Amino acid sequence: MLHALSYDFMQQALAASLLASIACGVIGTLVVVNRLVFLAGGVSHAAYGGVGLAFHYGWPVLPSAIGFSVASSMLMAGVALKRPEKADTAIGVLWAAGMAFGIILIDLTPGYKADLMSFLFGSILAVPVTDLYLMAALDAALLAVVALCHQTLLVTSFDREFAEARGLPVRTAHYLVVGMTAVGVVMLIRVVGLVLVMALLTIPPFIAARSARSLPSILRGRAGPGLPLGRDLGRGHHRRGLGRVHGRVRRGRAAASPWQIRPELNPWFREHRGTSP
Repeated sequence: MLHALSYDFMQQALAASLLASIACGVIGTLVVVNRLVFLAGGVSHAAYGGVGLAFHYGWPVLPSAIGFSVASSMLMAGVALKRPEKADTAIGVLWAAGMAFGIILIDLTPGYKADLMSFLFGSILAVPVTDLYLMAALDAALLAVVALCHQTLLVTSFDREFAEARGLPVRTAHYLVVGMTAVGVVMLIRVVGLVLVMALLTIPPFIAARSARSLPSILRGRAGPGLPLGRDLGRGHHRRGLGRVHGRVRRGRAAASPWQIRPELNPWFREHRGTSP
């Protein structure tokens, strides 16, 4: 087993899986908490339009797919904000249009025809070094954005009315989450393909949320063997955070999040309120 790691393509595959897991942990948590799973599916299918553009005009695949996906996701996000009742329809239309556009372009490309099955199921052993550098840069950008905007993302993900009352940029946060989702989805498609991208974005955050008490504890990836530790750390974080926020409120400073002031707003608090701390 260790002998296989001596090959360059195995080392690149391992690096790609680690970089994809970082994006999956950050983006998947935001997707599940903000209930954007269907939108993420639409973005992943619309990314085929960017793949078709890349093969038809000879552009790099990953940057082209990211650009096309971000543009499609911004259109979906705008419809979801302005016409929420039409959001599902718009996502479905862009879902089908993006795939059809990409397939038509690839079919019209002269010479070698790209195999779309590699993007459907992924090709982790064929990830080039240039894509690894780009994935590392995108992971660093995602982590930087979450670190800088974590408070706004935290509040708007659970209670938009409260965030608007506090004067937070709710619309900007919505577009930011959707844009990061588009970037993360394209990264995962390159590694695991379209079939598994939705599973990686939804199942691990859902499992972590079953025993977590706060959004940071889910982002830390307390799943699998780390679930008991994540539960203990999450509870400790929730108690300490609640005390700090109540202290700021008594001193007249702004609160951090609605469920820290009123824990019953937290869905995980409601689910575990009968358990011992």
